[in-house]
Amino acid sequence: MTSVNGQRVLVSGMGGELGSLVASLLERESWVGALCGIDVDPPRRRLRRAEFHRIEPADRDRIVQVVTAFDPHVLIHLAVWEPDARAGTAHARQFTADATTAFLGAAAECPSLESIVVRSGIEIYGRTRHSLTRPDETVAPDPTSEYGRMVERIERVAESVAARIGVAVGALRLAPVLGPHVPSPLGRLLRQPVVPFSILADPPFAVVEDADAARAFVAAAHTRLSRPVNVVAPGAITGLQAVLRGKRIPLPLVGPEWAIARRASHVVGAPIPEHVMEVLHRGRLADGTLARELLGVTPHRSTPEVIDRLFEWESVVRITKDRAPSSIEVVA
Repeated sequence: MTSVNGQRVLVSGMGGELGSLVASLLERESWVGALCGIDVDPPRRRLRRAEFHRIEPADRDRIVQVVTAFDPHVLIHLAVWEPDARAGTAHARQFTADATTAFLGAAAECPSLESIVVRSGIEIYGRTRHSLTRPDETVAPDPTSEYGRMVERIERVAESVAARIGVAVGALRLAPVLGPHVPSPLGRLLRQPVVPFSILADPPFAVVEDADAARAFVAAAHTRLSRPVNVVAPGAITGLQAVLRGKRIPLPLVGPEWAIARRASHVVGAPIPEHVMEVLHRGRLADGTLARELLGVTPHRSTPEVIDRLFEWESVVRITKDRAPSSIEVVA
């Protein structure tokens, strides 16, 4: 069902780069009435009419209070911490679990709710059978990394809540997201002066630009998406190809050398988490053709174009240690 005008939309994770971008696009949509967002950090873009609440993910009571008072028609759940993007793996797992429980639990108490759209990832397909193929949405999840298991749990919780209260639920399974200000462990690694790659297997992978991912979320909310959809830029690239396009120094590695490289990379501020290791060793592809049919949008930039833009950006933010959320709350 397509939404009507005057819809109330709530965006969890509005303070992140993707959440801020989604919010800025929603502000331009005629069908969106009121817009509300919650996150531990304030939005990274100037928003004209969105109401924002700064709340840490563990403060479930406060999140439930704000969400139920707003009573959204649509919940876009973007409060997902990719390991070693903004926080280390342990903190990312905890923050994501807290946010999933709080936001989806609160949504279940909203009488006006019609649709839930959650962020997921193609990491959900795992590495064992499908790394070098392009799995479509009919392939059963088989995550083999911590991030893959995190997004699988988000989908399961969302589906359970949606089935219980009788609303549509859609999951956008994103390829690794890159953008000018996106905290990405893959992007951070590729921007290093010396970049490791697997000499024994240099498999292809795909990515998606943050702007294309944001447009997909707006379309999913508007169309009331009711199933998982892969969002993947066309084309593919290998690790060595990406390194050469960026005029970096390629460092060929085999076997135990990777353990040394991971420790060294962590020291210089570019940790290589489990799911990024899967990209470098097994590849990461997925079939994104269903997005055009169900959402009416497809990525504007191809994977090689997104990678080229990665190397055009002037700077990269390095995170060298875990950072806990702030306990300060502000309302705008």
